[in-house]
Amino acid sequence: MAAAPTQVAPDQFLPEADAVAWRRRVDEGELRQAEWLWGLTMVAHVVPFLVVAVVLVAFEPLALPVSLVALAHAWIIPELYAQRGANVARPPRRRAQGPPQPGSERVALGLLGDLVSHEARDLHARTGLVVEEGRLGVWLVGQAGALLLRPGGRRVHCWCVRVDDPDLPAGDRIAHLLLALRLDEQGFATVANRAFAGARWRVRRRLDPRARPALDHAGRLARR
Repeated sequence: MAAAPTQVAPDQFLPEADAVAWRRRVDEGELRQAEWLWGLTMVAHVVPFLVVAVVLVAFEPLALPVSLVALAHAWIIPELYAQRGANVARPPRRRAQGPPQPGSERVALGLLGDLVSHEARDLHARTGLVVEEGRLGVWLVGQAGALLLRPGGRRVHCWCVRVDDPDLPAGDRIAHLLLALRLDEQGFATVANRAFAGARWRVRRRLDPRARPALDHAGRLARR
């Protein structure tokens, strides 16, 4: 079964949120506003290129190559934004000291396994992401970021956030982020930097194939 929805007492707030006190605390209204603004941004980027492509061909058929370039830009720009969102699910690069010892990785994975359900452990083993149901939607937590599937499963917010110590084992980094999310879901989203908000299918196309089953699973949970 999936992990239980995040439960946060009213007096539980993420201490790191004090460092970004100027930011609006993320809630349902902020998420809807972000989706609207990101959608408007996509329209503002895409529509001018589509108009140029149509007008050029209409007035001068020989300008077809230029129109095709404009159409390519109309497609590529949203894909670049989606790529930036998908990048939050990629493991961070390690420092020159080399990877942690296998023993420390096993211990970290054991501690992470104690925090989540059997189904979540299996999903992490296959995809590198941990699923967590919260009040704002269904989260997928990785080593350097998290994806939030909104109710209905069609929209996804991608957040870049990481633990200060990059030399921690992968399991420890995910565990730190997962505990912060459980402590204060809204504060977690407030502290994190939003990399993308938009259609789930766009992000799925840019995800590493190994991570796509996790996004599909979260999408199913979000549609319940």
